Formats: sequence, C-alpha cells, structure tokens
Amino acid sequence: MTVELSLTRLAGSEFSSRLLVVGPSLGTSVALLWRDCAMVLPGEFEVIGWDLPGHGSGAPATAPFTVQDIADELTDRVVALAGERHAAYAGVSFGGAVGFELASRTDGPFETVVCIGAAPRIGSPEAWHERAALVRRAGTPVMVDGSAQRWFAPGFIERAPRIAGALLRALADTDKESYALACEALALFEAGEPVLPLRVLVGEHDVVVSPSNSDRVLDGCGHLPPAEDPAAVASVLVEELRCPTTTA
Repeated sequence: MTVELSLTRLAGSEFSSRLLVVGPSLGTSVALLWRDCAMVLPGEFEVIGWDLPGHGSGAPATAPFTVQDIADELTDRVVALAGERHAAYAGVSFGGAVGFELASRTDGPFETVVCIGAAPRIGSPEAWHERAALVRRAGTPVMVDGSAQRWFAPGFIERAPRIAGALLRALADTDKESYALACEALALFEAGEPVLPLRVLVGEHDVVVSPSNSDRVLDGCGHLPPAEDPAAVASVLVEELRCPTTTA
C-alpha cells in the first residue's frame, strides 16, 4: 500500500551537492529530533526529514502500514529529490528500522545508510502488540513517563529541559491510532541482509538497543543521539557519508 509521508527540509537547499534523508523515532517529530544536528552539518548537505503518519507534521494514518511500505514511499520520493546528487539515509529507532530495509535494496537512490539506536529486529512482537493495545485504550500521553526514561541518558532532562520537554510534548500530541499502527509495523519487521554500506550507531546509555550490537558507540547518549548530542552525531555522519564503509 502507499503511505503518505510528510517531508520537511531541515537544512541546506536543492543546490547542495549531497542529499541526506533522516528518519524519526517512534513518538517523535523529525524536526525536533534532527533539526539541531542538521543545522551543524556542512552546507554541502541538504537535509530532508520525514514524519511517521500522525507524528509531527504527518497526517494521521488511515490504514495499517509496514516498514517496507515506508521504505517504498521514501524510495519513490527521494529518486526525484536526489537527481544526480549523492544521497544517503540516517534514521533513529523506527527510522533506523526503515534504514535496515533500505540497506537491503539495490534499486533505490541511497548510497549509504546509517541506523541509530536500531537493530534488525527491535523488541518482541508481543511487546509491540501490548503497547499498541495500551495506546489505543489510554492515548499517547500514557507513554510519556516511560519514554522519558528510555529516550535519554541519565541527567539529560535536567541538563536540557527545553529539548527533552519539546520531544515529550510531541509524543503526547501524537495521534494514538497512528502510534499503535507504527507499533504493529515494528512487530512485523525483521530486516534482510544488507547490500549497501551500512553503519549502526548506538548511544552508550541506550536501554532499547544494546550498544554491543553497534559498529560505533556514541558517548553520553541514550536512545535519541541527534537530539542529545547533535554535534557529535553530525561529526560521525560527515565521516561516514564522505567515506562510506563496506557493507556490514
């Protein structure tokens, strides 16, 4: 099926020599998660973010969708946006699951994929179905307290209350049915073998995805490194995207 995705330019322009598409974590607005990181990337990068249905600027979902559906839509949209430019992808958590799917394809516009706080399978199907049922009953505000503990490294909320507060408010404002459908998409997802250059970055304090499953650990970060340490993530992305590694 077709998923309608909302795309937002976060930095750069159509005249930038490279295109970087960035994806969000479940429950987040891509602009809040990625904008500070995008703004410190060099001007050679045009940074385009996409929102999940019912999240951020995304219209609520009208039907179930899969991670593969989102990868299909991104592929179609980015082919037109990239033109002859180098195109790369970086996504966090759910956005990282999309990255794993994109990395298993050879027919898309992306040359390199970076998955952050993500794994070929995240959590268990049973846990995702339980969360979907809870959110349908109680709404997305029920997720705020738990997400505050899962998303951020110890002390981050106290150090950066504006950033953490904005992300948590966006979670509470997320459409509950869209959130539940995204949970069910993750319940179904298991990545294939990567064929594109792929790197996996995980925060030192991530409690969702173990840092031991990463190619690189991001010091002092939890589950949302682009918001927690934008400059460090930007530095790693520049290194990875200018000199792509071989397939993981």
